[in-house]
Amino acid sequence: MDSLLIRGGVPLHGTVLISGAKNAVLPIMAATLLTSEKCVIHRAPKLTDVTFMGDILKSLGAEVEVEENTITVQAARLTGTGDYDLIRKMRGSLCILGPLLARLRHARVSLPGGCVIGSRPVDLHRKGLEGLGANIRIEGGYVVATAPQLIGGDIFLGGRAGPTVLGTANVMMAATLAQGTTVIESAACEPEIIDLANFLNAMGAKITGAGSPTLRIQGVEQLHGAEHEVIPDRIEAATFAIAAAATDGEITLKGARPDHFGAVIDKLREAGVRIDRSGPDLIVKRGSELRPVDVTTMPYSGFPTDVQAQMMVLMALAQGTSIMTERIFESRFMHVSELARLGTDIAIEGPSAIVKGGRPMSGAPIMASDLRASAALVIAGMVASGETLVNRIYHLDRGYENIDTKLKQLGANIERVQEM
Repeated sequence: MDSLLIRGGVPLHGTVLISGAKNAVLPIMAATLLTSEKCVIHRAPKLTDVTFMGDILKSLGAEVEVEENTITVQAARLTGTGDYDLIRKMRGSLCILGPLLARLRHARVSLPGGCVIGSRPVDLHRKGLEGLGANIRIEGGYVVATAPQLIGGDIFLGGRAGPTVLGTANVMMAATLAQGTTVIESAACEPEIIDLANFLNAMGAKITGAGSPTLRIQGVEQLHGAEHEVIPDRIEAATFAIAAAATDGEITLKGARPDHFGAVIDKLREAGVRIDRSGPDLIVKRGSELRPVDVTTMPYSGFPTDVQAQMMVLMALAQGTSIMTERIFESRFMHVSELARLGTDIAIEGPSAIVKGGRPMSGAPIMASDLRASAALVIAGMVASGETLVNRIYHLDRGYENIDTKLKQLGANIERVQEM
């Protein structure tokens, strides 16, 4: 198992190319199951989750070819049961349920795993697909779905923590081949949902309202192949922006979409970080001093839960007290105990973390608990004096394309080593 050995105290400088979005490419890959024709996906990031999804599609009978950052899928023949050992490894694999149900009228998909960041039930997926006429049951660790016929209807997908992104994707994909019109209320508004809708429309679907809380899908008889380029990853862009500010460096984010992570940019500027446009790129550097800010995670277009851990590291460097409140996942503060090993002063009170910033950090062995916590610990390691060893970085490889290579190119003293 790999670890990252980091020698801190080096400001990051240079240009980094933002990769395709992990949370966009996975449902887009799943959507290729809706047609027997060839689909081509460009700017697909090289991630273990993308590899897993490709293997899942193969286990279902699809032909999958990968050449650099382009994935070609043709699902001419399909089976309705996904490989249990593959699907259980990541949450995003659940998005094959809707396409399989729409194409085959039956599916048997194992309940998925992923990062341990709190309960992420399939209730809303089930509710939405049942709203199209499907029969859904949980049986022996599998979600078993059957639908002799899918019929459009009015579906509400709001949940305790807001709309469900994967649930919206699943229902939207299934509805493309349903009879009649489907209206999804309280739909997720994320850019990744817009990207999926654009891909589906390129395949011949009739979807309007993507990016708003109300989605309207007019069912069609069949979909055809399409070619598509995945949007840049807004979470990766935010992570590198915070890394630039934390290390007191200056990074140019090439290919980032500022309109996709406006809430993060707003909070960074409030904290004293300079973010300027240079043509299509963003230049990020720390201002004269960092200021503490309070952050509450919210559904899009609010501050994303996937950037909470990274922002916490930055606030640990600002003189004063910040309050980080997590409203999406109840177990997303597991990085706090690891940051404490580096010398931070952070206390958890219910859904909030109280960050008393300004304490110097010093290197220590630490352990990653989930994908975004891993990125936060790497940023902390680049700030801390001495050596920091970040263990269990397989989480990082799930969501960041060649992150250690990119950081090296920006000047970081970082190397991948075998875990001790």
